[in-house]
Amino acid sequence: MTDSLLDRYDALLLDLDGTVYRGGEAIPGAAPAVLAARDHGVAVRFVTNNASRAPEEVAAHLTGIGITADPGEVSTSAQAGAAVLGEHLDPDDDVLVIGSDALADEVVKAGFRVVRVAGPDTKAVLQGLSPKTAWPDLAEACVAIRAGALWVACNVDRTLPTERGLLPGNGSLVHALRVATDREPLVAGKPAKPLMAESVRSADADRPLVVGDRLDTDIEGAVTAKLDSLLVLTGVATPRDLLEAGAHERPTYVAEDLAVLTEPAPEFTAKPGWTVEATDGDLTASGDGDHLDLLRALCAAHWAGDGGPVTVRSADRGSAAALSALGLSGPR
Repeated sequence: MTDSLLDRYDALLLDLDGTVYRGGEAIPGAAPAVLAARDHGVAVRFVTNNASRAPEEVAAHLTGIGITADPGEVSTSAQAGAAVLGEHLDPDDDVLVIGSDALADEVVKAGFRVVRVAGPDTKAVLQGLSPKTAWPDLAEACVAIRAGALWVACNVDRTLPTERGLLPGNGSLVHALRVATDREPLVAGKPAKPLMAESVRSADADRPLVVGDRLDTDIEGAVTAKLDSLLVLTGVATPRDLLEAGAHERPTYVAEDLAVLTEPAPEFTAKPGWTVEATDGDLTASGDGDHLDLLRALCAAHWAGDGGPVTVRSADRGSAAALSALGLSGPR
């Protein structure tokens, strides 16, 4: 029998929003998958780009929705952002924090002084997501950055998956400051390396698997760190996004959700029951079977060429139904 993903890896670096939960609701199958990993002796780290909550809050939230977690298993972009500050600043330097009290706490733990108003002694701006961030906060950051302060963004996620749908993420507010300052921040969270490296170190992992729902953060972060990855289709990325992804955003595996962790590893290869022909940049599918197997076969065929935008056609009823389930039928 083909080995499962839990047989191949010694740690799971799990994204949270869109992968393990949506807002206040656990994604179906997430709790059993995490339990199975622990029973298998695979370390679990909850790795989140969301800098608004402390590890203790994240662990309590996970436990409250049925996924037992310890604060030591949580790695946040707030922690990574504070670590980046430590590489550039002196102890007790003033840091303007744009974000939650939890983010400010991480700055204090790192040995710096938190300020909320820009001043002549402000050496850095650390920006993380908070629902309370308003125009006056961005104005203070703009003043400090334009005066020469180091700018560190905890993450640049444009959107945040919730039970109500996609809402503005920290990256949307970071972009506002980009426009206002003509500056680029250092990034601590995925897809940059600091958060991923800290997660691997925390798990003491030799063969970690990155698991997430976003190509531009989770998967690109794994590619940047040269780690294997699993894309789950429970959050932001769609089958179309995956099929047309560039090489820097292509995962090692794709699955519907975390339940796949206990199943045979879902390779991107030609699949029994499906035939995919690539002609003049288009793909034609025929056959019958699991629609995700068809997606894996389509990716294998398309990625063997130049990738990028592609038209997918069906040659029979079985493939038409599968492409419809994937959202790949009809015009782009």
